[in-house]
Amino acid sequence: MSSSSRSSARKAKRRWPWVLLALLLAPLAYAVALVWLPVPATPLMLWRWVNGVGVTEQSWFWQRRWVALNKLPTVIPQAVIASEDNRFCLHGGVDWLAVQQVYEEWQEGEGLRGASTVSMQVARNVFLWPNQDPIRKGLEVPLTYLIEALWGKRRIMEVYLNIAEWGPGVYGIEAAARHHFNKPARKLTRAEVFRLVSILPSPLRWNPKQPSKWGRLRVASLGQRIAQLGPATQCVK
Repeated sequence: MSSSSRSSARKAKRRWPWVLLALLLAPLAYAVALVWLPVPATPLMLWRWVNGVGVTEQSWFWQRRWVALNKLPTVIPQAVIASEDNRFCLHGGVDWLAVQQVYEEWQEGEGLRGASTVSMQVARNVFLWPNQDPIRKGLEVPLTYLIEALWGKRRIMEVYLNIAEWGPGVYGIEAAARHHFNKPARKLTRAEVFRLVSILPSPLRWNPKQPSKWGRLRVASLGQRIAQLGPATQCVK
């Protein structure tokens, strides 16, 4: 190896610690900025757009309008908790009780279901790529604890409601309300809120204006589940 090659190799070795440090600090700096700033876009939004999901002759970009949590009816975050994460106000980001239950069900021969919390969904969607793989799953947990520490429950719910997918090219509760019901989110009725929240598990397939039989059952149960949770939704009020 020539002296110039050895010198280049030494320089590259000296750079690696700084590159690693930058990779570690970048998510932290971004998370700190998002304590106050709206999320500009998520990897999923960009991925869908590149692949033409929601892109039409009338709209070549995604539909989205940021709205503060305190401008929304309380029933919206309550319905999300009742539908997606009953223990949102109680856990620290990862619901280890749910994880244990899923593991026990799997040991008993039942199918493996997800145990992602709202906080985990936010961490995954804001910081990580859409494809599922072990590396992404490993990064999801520390990022979840990071946003729990920096943002708190109300901010996490606010971000969730503004980045969640509600149809092809439709992101956030405000765009969802206008797209599906032709009104701002603050004017949604309880029934309309329940219909929107009911499609969150599969927003590209389900339509809140024409719910399936299973979707109607979800809608019908949400009000009762909110009442049963009671104080367990106080963190978003």
